[in-house]
Amino acid sequence: MRWDTLSAPPDGEVSDGPAPAAPPLPLALPNAVVRTFDTPAFAGMTFYEVRAKSIINKVPGTSRMSFQWTLNPYRGCSHACSYCFARGTHTYLDLDPGHDFDTKVVVKVNAGELVRRELAAPRWQGGHIAMGTNVDPYQRAEGRYRLMPQILSALRDFANPFSILTKGTLILRDLPLLRQAAEVTQVGVAMSVGFVDERMWRSVESGTPSPRRRLDAVRALTDAGFRVSVLMAPILPGLTDTDESIDATVAAIAASGATSVTPIPLHLRPGAREWFAAWLTREVPGLAAHYRRLYGRGSYLPKEYQREVTARVRMAARRHGLDRADPGEARQTEAVPPPPPPAPEQLTLL
Repeated sequence: MRWDTLSAPPDGEVSDGPAPAAPPLPLALPNAVVRTFDTPAFAGMTFYEVRAKSIINKVPGTSRMSFQWTLNPYRGCSHACSYCFARGTHTYLDLDPGHDFDTKVVVKVNAGELVRRELAAPRWQGGHIAMGTNVDPYQRAEGRYRLMPQILSALRDFANPFSILTKGTLILRDLPLLRQAAEVTQVGVAMSVGFVDERMWRSVESGTPSPRRRLDAVRALTDAGFRVSVLMAPILPGLTDTDESIDATVAAIAASGATSVTPIPLHLRPGAREWFAAWLTREVPGLAAHYRRLYGRGSYLPKEYQREVTARVRMAARRHGLDRADPGEARQTEAVPPPPPPAPEQLTLL
């Protein structure tokens, strides 16, 4: 992590005064401006406003992802998904991957001006930029900071292809900008919905909009002319991998107008593994031994299990008429699973 790329925003760019008795700054964010907001939506949350030196990030060459560039205006995420693969990256900020990841969010307040500057650079070749690959750009903080309209406007003005993967229904706020961008470049939109069980949703991803609200957003995006893919992620062993759960989820995804569904069984990288294990032993302790057998010392489920679950999702998709669209028919780029988090020395997000 290049800590020297951080600096505090000028006073003139800050609309709210610094919160009194602010929490101490993490060692990795020595010059950030600390904010807390006295509203129910942000209760217990702290925001660290920084001015980034760069915003478009190259995916490591060893990655198998189909895109080479990512853009993340935030670090940390109020979605509070117990399983989030990106939790481990918070340790690079000298913050913990559990409660801190959910409640201490880094905001790159100059993201909009940065992306415009980097798109205009002579060395930029107009590569596809993926958003939502680390944390959600449409998490709750976006409602206050409004970084995405600036980012989308820049991508539109430079006709630069991009895709967004989100759990946030706030994306509908920016539908006019998305439509304008889609007139001049390739725009991909994907929603993440792993299951439709509301009890499970409230327990394991309490900070997100409900699965039904996300699928309503898929319908709205579809009605606006977008071909929206859905990542059925994650599929939780012993919890949402039953035939009944899979069928109900795929049926709801099909009814939303999505063009495809991509199943992704749960993977547990360091940071996420420990936090999810704490949730599991607290909420469904009877499954703890089952998870230890499935994951052993690794982050991924056995290949046989992954193949079997994927096959059942595909069979459900065929039953409900949700066949994968021919890529040549769509102007959007289909979403893909997020890349593994880079090692600290590879991070250039801040």
